[in-house]
Amino acid sequence: MTRKTPQIEEPSEKDLVVADGPKSWAAGVPGVYHSMKPAIEQMGLNRTRKTVMAMNQKDGFDCPSCAWPDPHHRKAFEFCENGAKAVTWEATPVVVPDNFWAENPVSELRSRSEYWLGMQGRLTEPVYKPAGEDHYKPVSWAEALRLVTDKLKGLDSPDRAAFYTSGRTSNEAAFLYQLMVRGYGTNNLPDCSNMCHESSGWAMGQTIGIGKATVSFDDYAQADLIIVMGQNPGTNHPRMMTELEACKNRGGEIVAVNPLPEAGLRRYKNPQEVKGVIGHGTQIADQFLQIRIGGDMALLQAVSKRVLDAEAKNPGTVLDHAFLAEHCEGLEELKEHLARLDERTVLEATGLRSEDIDELAARYLKAEKVIITWAMGITQQKKGVATIKEIINLLLLRGNMGKPGAGASPIRGHSNVQGDRTMGIWEQMPQSFMDALGKEFDFEPPREHGTDSVETINKMRAGEIKVFVALGGNLVGAISDTNAAVAAMENTEMSVQISTKLNRSHTVTGREALILPTMGRTEIDIQESGPQFVSVEDTVCAVHPSWGSVEPVSHHLLSEPVIVSRLGKLLVGDKIKADWDGYEKNYDLIRDHISRVVGGCKDYNQRIRQEGGFILAHGPRDSRTFPTPTGKAVLTVNYLELVQRPEGTLILQSMRSHDQFNTTIYSHNDRYRGIKKGRHVVFVNPDDIAELGLADGQYVDVHGVYDDGEERVVRKFRVVSYPTARGCAAAYYPEANVLVPLNHTAEGSNTPVSKAVIVRLEPSLDQTPEGAATVPAGVASP
Repeated sequence: MTRKTPQIEEPSEKDLVVADGPKSWAAGVPGVYHSMKPAIEQMGLNRTRKTVMAMNQKDGFDCPSCAWPDPHHRKAFEFCENGAKAVTWEATPVVVPDNFWAENPVSELRSRSEYWLGMQGRLTEPVYKPAGEDHYKPVSWAEALRLVTDKLKGLDSPDRAAFYTSGRTSNEAAFLYQLMVRGYGTNNLPDCSNMCHESSGWAMGQTIGIGKATVSFDDYAQADLIIVMGQNPGTNHPRMMTELEACKNRGGEIVAVNPLPEAGLRRYKNPQEVKGVIGHGTQIADQFLQIRIGGDMALLQAVSKRVLDAEAKNPGTVLDHAFLAEHCEGLEELKEHLARLDERTVLEATGLRSEDIDELAARYLKAEKVIITWAMGITQQKKGVATIKEIINLLLLRGNMGKPGAGASPIRGHSNVQGDRTMGIWEQMPQSFMDALGKEFDFEPPREHGTDSVETINKMRAGEIKVFVALGGNLVGAISDTNAAVAAMENTEMSVQISTKLNRSHTVTGREALILPTMGRTEIDIQESGPQFVSVEDTVCAVHPSWGSVEPVSHHLLSEPVIVSRLGKLLVGDKIKADWDGYEKNYDLIRDHISRVVGGCKDYNQRIRQEGGFILAHGPRDSRTFPTPTGKAVLTVNYLELVQRPEGTLILQSMRSHDQFNTTIYSHNDRYRGIKKGRHVVFVNPDDIAELGLADGQYVDVHGVYDDGEERVVRKFRVVSYPTARGCAAAYYPEANVLVPLNHTAEGSNTPVSKAVIVRLEPSLDQTPEGAATVPAGVASP
C-alpha cells in the first residue's frame, strides 16, 4: 500500500518560462487531464478510483479543499481540479521513510520549499526534537503525549499557551479541542479564519446579526445578477463555476470585480457538458470591472448612491420600502452620508470611469434577485469590514436578502473553517456558548478573551506565550510578516504540530518540537465501537457527514478526535465532567454534547444521519429575522479612505497560483496565468513597467514601504508584464507574506492586510538567471 518517496527536484529559476499572458477560458478537457494525471501517477488507478469517486458524495468524504457547498442531486463526478489535487496530496500512499529524520537535520529542511516538504509523503510516526538538537527522532505515542502535557502543566498560567486550528479540522475534533483548551483554562484559540474571513464575520455580525452566508446552494442558479468581488473561483473554488454557468443559462447576468482578469471569470468550459468539451463553453462575466486595489468600498458606495438617486427621481419605485420599514434601520443616515459622496474621489479610488459604474448600477436596478459574493480580495483590505458593510447596504436597499436567488455570500476558502467556528474555535465566543459549555461539562470556562493569530505571534515574540500547539495548519507559512512569525516561533519553549504531511511550520520550531501524525479525511476510521465518521459545515451552513474511503497509510496513525481525546485525558482529566476514553471509542458521544451546547445543533446525531445531513437555521435567510440588538438589519455609515501610492511605488496584492491550496503547493506552475516552473515572480502592468524604467523579464528586489524601521524585502523576483490594474501589482502567497507588516491589519477584524501592500521595485544587482531566488516559500532572503 505504501510507496517510497520519489526524488523531488526543485525547479531552477533559469528554466522559468513565462507564457503568453492570461488564458481566456478555464477547465474543459485540460481541467480533467490536470486532475487525473497526478492522481493516477501518485496514487495508482485503484486508490484514485476509491477517492475521487467518493469525494463530495453523500456516502463519501467531504473534499478537504474549499468549502463550496454540494448540490442535493449529486453527479457521478462531484469534484474539481483543485479538489482532486487536494485528495491526491492527502491520500498519497507515499510515506516519509524511517531513515528520513536521521538523514535530514531541521536546519537543512528549513532550506527546502513548501513543495518539496509536502512531496516527501505522509507522516506516520510521532517525532520529537529535543532542545539544543537539530534532528527530530521517533518516539512512542505515549511518550509524545506525555512530553506535550508535562510542558503545558508546567507553565505558570494556561494563558502562556496558544492552541491553533486549521480549517480542515472536523466538527467533532474542533469541539473536543476547544473543550480541552477551555478545560485547561484559556481562550487562546487562534485559527486560520483570523487570516481570511474574520472581516466577513465582523461586518455581517454587526449588520445582520450572523456572520454566515445568507444564501443557499440553489440560490445561485435563481439569481438575476451575481456580483463576484475579490475572488478567483476558477482556481480557488472551481465547482462554483458550474453554478455561475447555471445562472447564465437561466438568463442571469454576472459582473466580475477584480484587479486582475481571471480565466474562470471570462469563459468556462464545463467538462461534464458537450459544449464544454468540443464547443466554446459559456461566457461568464457580462461586465468586468478592473478595479484598483482597495477601491471596492468606493465602488459599492457609488452604486448605492446611484440607487438612492434613482429612487429620488422616481419615488416609491426603486427601493424596497416595505422591507426597509419592517426589517431595517439607518436608511436616513445612509442617504445623508452618500449624498456627500464625491465622484472624483470614487474614480480616483477605483480607477474606473463613471460609465462603468453607471452600467453596474443599471444592472443592479434591473435585477429583482441579486447575490454579491466575495472572498479574500475584500476581507484582507484595511477597510475590509467597512467594505463588506457596504455590500450589505447595497443588498438591503432593494430587499436582496431573505428571498430566493438573493443575498450575501462570502465564500470560505477552507473546507470546515466555518464549522470550526460554529463548534467554538474562536478566542471570543459569546457568553451564551460559554454558559452552555460550562453547564454541560460542570466547570467554569475562562471568560477573558484569548488571542487571535496576529496577537499570538506578537505574544510569542514577546515571550508571553511559551507553548504553541496546532491542530493542523501551517501558521508560520500562512501568516503575514514571515520574519516576525519565524522569530516568534523560535522564541517558544515548545511547538507541537498535529499534521498529515510536512510543511514550513515543522522546520521553524520552538526550542523543543513535536510532530504528531494524524489520519486524513480520506481514510477509513475504525475505533472500538466500529467505523466512525465526522461532520463538516460548508459555506452555506449545510452540515453533512464525511466517511473515509481508503485504508490509512499506516496503522500507527491516530485520528484527530483520538489525539485530542488522549491529550484531554492527560491534560484536563477529571477537572471537568468529560468521558475522554469514551470520545475516542465512539464519536457519537461527542455529537451528543454538541447537540446540547451548540446553537442550532439539537438532535445532532439523528439529523447528521439524514440523507445529505441538515441545514443550520439562519434568521436573515430563512425568515428575514435579524439577531441584532434592535432586531433589525443595520444600514451603516462608513468613511472612505483611499490607498495612497507614493510616487515610484505600486500597490501589491498576494494571491494563490492555480496549482496551490493555501500554503500547499502542488507544482510550480500557474496554468491560467501562463507561468511555468517558478513562483518568484511579480506581475506588473506594462505601462507601470515602462514608467518605473524596468523591463519584462528583469529581476527585481521587492521592498515593502513602511515606516516602522524594519526592512522587508524579497530578492530577485522576475518581472512579468501582465494586464493588472494600473498602479497595482501581484505576487504569490506565501512568498509575498514577508512584505506585509504583522500589525498592518484590517480595522475591526485584525486580519492581515495582504491586499494592499505598498512596494518599491529595484533592479537586482545580479541579473543572471543562475543566481535567481531559490529561497523557500515564506522565508525572507538575506
